[in-house]
Amino acid sequence: MALAPTAEVVLGSIAFGIFWVLAVFPAVPFLPIGRTAGSLLGALLMVIFRVITPEQAYASIDIPILSLLFGTMVVSIYLERAHMFKYLGWFLSWKSKGGKDLLCRVCLISALSSALFTNDTSCIVLTEFVLKLARQHNLPPKPFLLALASSANIGSTATPIGNPQNLVIAVQSKISFGKFLTGILPAMLIGVVINIALLLCMFWNTLKINKVDEEVMEEAVDEDEVSSHKFSPARMSHVTQEGACGDDVGKNRPRTKIASLQVSDVKRLLTKKALILKGCVYLVTIGMLISLLMGLNMSWTAISAALALVVIDFQDAGPCLDKVSYSLLIFFCGMFITVDGFNQTGLPSALWNFMEPYARINHASGVVVLSLVILLLSNFASNVPTVLLLGAQVAKSAAAVSPADETRAWLILAWVSTVAGNLSLLGSAANLIVCEQAQRSQLFGYTLTFWGHIVFGVPSTLIVTAIGLPLVRG
Repeated sequence: MALAPTAEVVLGSIAFGIFWVLAVFPAVPFLPIGRTAGSLLGALLMVIFRVITPEQAYASIDIPILSLLFGTMVVSIYLERAHMFKYLGWFLSWKSKGGKDLLCRVCLISALSSALFTNDTSCIVLTEFVLKLARQHNLPPKPFLLALASSANIGSTATPIGNPQNLVIAVQSKISFGKFLTGILPAMLIGVVINIALLLCMFWNTLKINKVDEEVMEEAVDEDEVSSHKFSPARMSHVTQEGACGDDVGKNRPRTKIASLQVSDVKRLLTKKALILKGCVYLVTIGMLISLLMGLNMSWTAISAALALVVIDFQDAGPCLDKVSYSLLIFFCGMFITVDGFNQTGLPSALWNFMEPYARINHASGVVVLSLVILLLSNFASNVPTVLLLGAQVAKSAAAVSPADETRAWLILAWVSTVAGNLSLLGSAANLIVCEQAQRSQLFGYTLTFWGHIVFGVPSTLIVTAIGLPLVRG
């Protein structure tokens, strides 16, 4: 694409720059309006500056991606109501063998749950469990928080529903769920193992627990203590009437007995209903995953699973749908418009044309150059805008070599842009979620600093990315 007129390039770059500042640094002092409003502002400026027309702006919004994102969020909400993440939290502390064992479990559970339920969701619901584990075993929370965030990012690379950038790649590339999984799964598994090894090497001494403590170690998370901190299933309140006071006690006894029997029957019925609903949630989720593996349309599959859960629940879906992150959906709408407007200036194409001869994936040196570009741009402009800016260009260049190389190019983009999020605290939304959740925790508040993260993030990102790249197949 040729460069647009100079005025259009300048104004489009200004609009994209404002979007970038507000999206990457949502608390900027001169305009603290947040990511979502910043995304909409960037989109509006693209239209006001006449970089794109209103019709082009509407057309740039990718409905299939938004539908897939909405459907997976609704399914995750019902899974949390069915205590899926509570069970994962209990598994973390079940027959624990010490600090190193706990760290390995956090990495594995975080990676697995992120691949199936998105990395952001996993970090939101598991951070509190991880803090409780560290406090219960008298261990520093830092290695466990790093393990949670970094493993969530690595694990989410394996599936199209693992993170937002994978959603974009899967929809734009039309790569099936199964092909996506088999293409990246080997790299993901090796990446998780390497990440565990790096964490153990870095925090080996701090993860030691005295033998006396190991003998008296208890469950880190009590059943009564753990509850879903974000979503909670509806409960029916029961009103009990006090028995009449007076001399006629004999007459009151049968009525009290009948009342207690009725209450116990209601409780029994409610328990059975809850178990049935919980089982249905798991069955629908498994059915959704099987349908995705069979190659059915991902957006409609996710929407169908979400609506099936709403119908099965057989009550007003308002409270559950209120938990959907509509601000994230709006952020994506604004980002689609802003990035499309920036692409219309021709500047990204010009920059790629300069880099393209050195970044062809049919050579090892080209894969290295492409990976470095993706890694740096993902930390500079965030991973989802990077995918939107580079995706079509990288795929077009690889398609000139072979169809298999085109698929591999998309998967390399997914792998590197996601693992790149581990480089710094600002590189991934999952990192920020873990940091904010840990800081806001009322019982176990802990601040994970930028430099405390980057000391581990830089070597982990570079090593995991480099070793995983040869394993990514088209």
